[in-house]
Amino acid sequence: MYTKPRHSLRDLILWTRNDILLFLAISAVPVVLYEAFDLKWLRVPWLPVALIGTAVAFVISFQNNASYDRVWEARKIWGGIVNTSRAWGIMVNDFVNNDAASEKVTAAELAAIRKELVYRHIAWLTVLRHEMRQERPWEVFVRSKTNREWVERIGIRERSHTVEEELAPYLSEEERGHVDDKSNKAAQILALQSKHLHELRQRDLIEHFRHLEMEKLLVDLFAFQGQSERIKNFPYPRQYATLNGVLLWIFIVLVPFGVMFEFDRIGEELIANYPFGGEHFVWLYVFFSAIVMWVFHTMERMGRSAENPFEGKANDIPITTMSRGIEIDLREMLNEPPASIPAPLEPQYDTLT
Repeated sequence: MYTKPRHSLRDLILWTRNDILLFLAISAVPVVLYEAFDLKWLRVPWLPVALIGTAVAFVISFQNNASYDRVWEARKIWGGIVNTSRAWGIMVNDFVNNDAASEKVTAAELAAIRKELVYRHIAWLTVLRHEMRQERPWEVFVRSKTNREWVERIGIRERSHTVEEELAPYLSEEERGHVDDKSNKAAQILALQSKHLHELRQRDLIEHFRHLEMEKLLVDLFAFQGQSERIKNFPYPRQYATLNGVLLWIFIVLVPFGVMFEFDRIGEELIANYPFGGEHFVWLYVFFSAIVMWVFHTMERMGRSAENPFEGKANDIPITTMSRGIEIDLREMLNEPPASIPAPLEPQYDTLT
């Protein structure tokens, strides 16, 4: 994913602005009770708060590492899809020919066969990326207002175009009818590719060894699809996610009560030299406490946002852009006119989708 560093801090603050206001409000409640209502007993020793904070730091670190692993694995999978797709284009161009055929076909017929194999592969990419963008019950990122703002700003093609619309240029009407009622359309498209290769082998338009090599590529594509589906369909374990949230909010609620007393003690030491500042020094803890809450909560939220790398968030795997890049490469291999090939997708608000 591509995001300019110069915007990262500003965007991070905008992304968490509602959290910041909430933490300031949570921090202000104890000090109002402590100062305005003279509830001096309203405090928690700092040691247990610090111990809980240590535990929270550990579980958040575990979550962030696991989430990053999911993102990195997804990126490697789609990097493999890119490389294998290019290899497919080369093999289609070079392996489908009249070299071993007893009944030769015309150059136009060969070009039509190659185009059908390439376009069917683009159809597979189209279906796969649409499947990866489908929402799962545990994908709750867009329930947050600020998260929805990002999704709406960058625009997710799979949410504005149906898979049927996008398949139309790449599959024949007969093949679209074949895959429409199937539960796994991407797998069915690869099955059609294998069937087509078998027919070409029977006509000797693909030599035996080359046919095996192309079938191996289809097996690799099946593997990449399965790996991508594994990440999509198996969430970050809910027991860890639930524990993270519970511990985090216990810590957030306790922080003001632990920090407030420490600031009050500092204020008492300042009263002799700075009477006004020392008397009201405890109010400064509101901002300090909010900063501590924000740091822990933002780290947890960043890990949570990376759990599902195909939702279409600003830092997810840009599968739409990658698919468009593959399509451009393959259609250029077919020597199609540049005007007929779609342009690369441009970043929206410095973000690729």
